[in-house]
Amino acid sequence: MQSFELFLLGKGISIFYIKIGLGFLFSFLITFFTIPTIIKISKRKNLMDEPGVRSSHLRKIPNLGGAAIFYSIGVCASIFAYELFSLYKFLFASMVILLYVGIMDDIVVMRAYKKLVAQIIVSSLIVIGSDIRIRSLFGICGVYEINYYVSVVFSILTFIVLINAFNLIDGIDGLAGGYSLICSALFGISYYRLGEYNYPLVVFSAVIVGSVLAFLYYNLSNYRATKIFMGDTGSMLLGFLLAFTSICFIDIFIDKSEPGVPLYHLPSAPAIAVAILILPIVDTLNVMIVRLIHGKSLFKADKNHIHHKLLKLGFTHRRSTFYIITYYLFIIVIANLLRHINVGLLLVIVLSLGFIGAYLPNLIYYLRNNTNK
Repeated sequence: MQSFELFLLGKGISIFYIKIGLGFLFSFLITFFTIPTIIKISKRKNLMDEPGVRSSHLRKIPNLGGAAIFYSIGVCASIFAYELFSLYKFLFASMVILLYVGIMDDIVVMRAYKKLVAQIIVSSLIVIGSDIRIRSLFGICGVYEINYYVSVVFSILTFIVLINAFNLIDGIDGLAGGYSLICSALFGISYYRLGEYNYPLVVFSAVIVGSVLAFLYYNLSNYRATKIFMGDTGSMLLGFLLAFTSICFIDIFIDKSEPGVPLYHLPSAPAIAVAILILPIVDTLNVMIVRLIHGKSLFKADKNHIHHKLLKLGFTHRRSTFYIITYYLFIIVIANLLRHINVGLLLVIVLSLGFIGAYLPNLIYYLRNNTNK
């Protein structure tokens, strides 16, 4: 590999751009050509997603698309972004654990506490073993550097919340996949702008984008014979990887020689990361609040998610996905435009806009019913 890189450098070709292009291409192709085989095996062995309380589909659909996503990311990241697995030694191990837990849950349905235990183990491995953690709040509520043990606990909780948050938004065609693709692309662009040291993360983001894009081709298919869901395997894996990339993004702006002190030019980094991940964060918080108000279990499935509200208004899966992603992209744009204001204020604006988006469908439904009376 090193001799090949030297050859390219001698020809005046940047190996970085080659890695991005090939990483994206091969990730796309591996997922694209793996999924038809998974669909065939799923149907033959009846490994299908059965319609349930939270389901918004009426027929059995194969739900092991996440296995193809893992396969392509695992192969391509190991080849084109191999530096990451040297820097973060427990990253690949964590992905493998989530693959096992996800497939088990997609096939036989694991109990919630077993999945939670696995998520705690995975989060602890990456936070403690690879030292990927939130070290500072950049002045939010007057807090800068966080105590090591508080930082570890807070970071583990962040991983667990985001893993489950992406699982919860995976309720209609294209939403979890489309939003994951956008988040990965935005983080990749951000890493690129922050310099050469972060180039492995740029390539890693391109690999994720390629894999998810190929998955969406089948997930958004109008033909039942080629349709597939990512299942818990895919949603947990993508939630974990986006938690990883978001915490890495925040950590870039910390000066390790002066812990807790913001580095570079973006003291609002935590608010920007929240803005990029605003949909799963707000959707999960909203659902938890509604369940608590009505005295229901936090783990009991319901149809209070944003996408369920849009389906209730009569929108199709694709239109619902389009409207949700468009609105939350608007929030990301606003956060980027206001990135130089106080980080605490920006976080309040981002979360407020997020919750407004969560309750807009309720308002539209209320007005529509009152108008028709």
